[in-house]
Amino acid sequence: MELRLYDTLTKEKRPFVPLDPKNVRMYVCGPTVYDFAHIGNARPVIVFDVLFRLLRHLYGEAHVTYVRNITDVDDKINDRAARDFPGLRLNEAIRKVTEVTEKQFHDDVDGLGSLRPTVEPRATEHIAEMRAIIEKLVAGGFAYVAEDHVLFSPQAMNAANAVLPRYGALANRSLDEMIAGARVDVAPYKRDNTDFVLWKPAKPGEPSWPSPSGIAVPGRPGWHIECSAMAWKHLGERFDIHGGGIDLVFPHHENELAQSCCAFHADRMANVWMHNGFLQVEGEKMSKSLGNFITIRELLKSDKFGGRRWSGEVLRLAMLKRHYRSPIDWTVGSLVDAEKTLDKWRSRAWYIRGALGDEPSREIVPTEFVHALLDDLNTPEAISILEAMSNALFDSKVHPWFVTALEILGLDGYVLRDLRSFNRAETNFDRVLTKFLSETERHGGARSDNWKLSFKDALGLAHMGRKIERLLATNLSSNDWDDLRRELARIDPEVRIHTLRRPPKKRSLDRINALLSKRAAARARKDFGESDRIRDELAAMGVVLKDGKDANGNPITTWEIA
Repeated sequence: MELRLYDTLTKEKRPFVPLDPKNVRMYVCGPTVYDFAHIGNARPVIVFDVLFRLLRHLYGEAHVTYVRNITDVDDKINDRAARDFPGLRLNEAIRKVTEVTEKQFHDDVDGLGSLRPTVEPRATEHIAEMRAIIEKLVAGGFAYVAEDHVLFSPQAMNAANAVLPRYGALANRSLDEMIAGARVDVAPYKRDNTDFVLWKPAKPGEPSWPSPSGIAVPGRPGWHIECSAMAWKHLGERFDIHGGGIDLVFPHHENELAQSCCAFHADRMANVWMHNGFLQVEGEKMSKSLGNFITIRELLKSDKFGGRRWSGEVLRLAMLKRHYRSPIDWTVGSLVDAEKTLDKWRSRAWYIRGALGDEPSREIVPTEFVHALLDDLNTPEAISILEAMSNALFDSKVHPWFVTALEILGLDGYVLRDLRSFNRAETNFDRVLTKFLSETERHGGARSDNWKLSFKDALGLAHMGRKIERLLATNLSSNDWDDLRRELARIDPEVRIHTLRRPPKKRSLDRINALLSKRAAARARKDFGESDRIRDELAAMGVVLKDGKDANGNPITTWEIA
């Protein structure tokens, strides 16, 4: 099955054919670094991170380039700098704002489990490329100089006899419709109301650079030209995918497309334009005036939403449970539901590790799961398949599928991090049990050699987290042991502790498979005595066999941990 993606420009879902399979290229509009990123900003970060992971899975990590820019020159940045650092020169204040805000953004998206892009260019480092594109547009008659401004003319673009797309094709609107539906800057130096700024003179104290097209006064770029320049620099005149939120279709992406196509006389800037849907909070549009404006940082670090902090993976899964092109309603209930799903997957993680060892194979392809993602990044369907996979974890063939699928969705950290915590607790588990039994007896508790910790109980113990780990790792007083007994009783009212049933380690798995092969051969030659002997040997290892027949009536044997 081939990858199919919905293209906003052509308004159709079509096969994705990279320009160069050995260099698949994607550009996504990144943050303007003047404040904390809000939860709406998190959606494109998560969506295109999953696409980045999927492309790497399909074409190889070395063959995918993902560019996400940093906008560090903007009026909002200037205003924030002047407000927060009134005693500093504006340029110095701007540098402080952008450095701090960029670090905040990285910390937050790292917390969401997102990979860093291949390249993360800053706008201020690409002024030369912006000037070069502007010069091309002026020379081609698509832009003009007026009162120290350089402006792009959509009318000139649409009048050109060339392969150029129609201005407005991305937004699927005419020029008149776009004028009526947008806030258009009215200025006497404009030839037409739809003309937009490529370059403008800088105000006193603002960041500025030598202007293009013979303009004497220093200036600075308009917003739209920045992304055209950075995409050109790092991905070329034409590349595979351009992504962002649906709110960027007009005017930002429409203007990007116009600038790049006119500068390079092309019918395309990107082969596919992808846009994620809007986000609202508890059924309402997110806004500061409604008091429901939520930042990623607040969700991760405070109790503003739902009275508690949330894991980055929980936020990520809640996003992915809706198709990226659909609107999403951000609710406490959706986060609770996502957390329950992750906890269920986590509770089964022991069996994955038992079958694969500490490092699962990354080469095994979860076919059904990937097929869902190949259908225009259908993450809801992929998650449903992942649920079904998690319900069948005793089938040894499913284990690597499950882990690989988690990696593609960026959720493996939640499960594997918990496994690592459990592994640390397990290392000294036998010693701790011996100490616990003797200390319980010394502090007046009854000791019984019949106490038993089931697999489920052991997993629950590990999930209690650091509190139990600290108790188990220190010299405890009588009161400490009473506290520990109460914690254990919360898992199992009878406090049954003695043996821990573990899934097989990787070194045991080879032995199990070898015995299964010998038993299959014995059954084929009707040596049932040898078959029973091998069954007993496996039973002693804690492996239970189930004999049956496949769909064609052939004998088949499955196994699970007792």
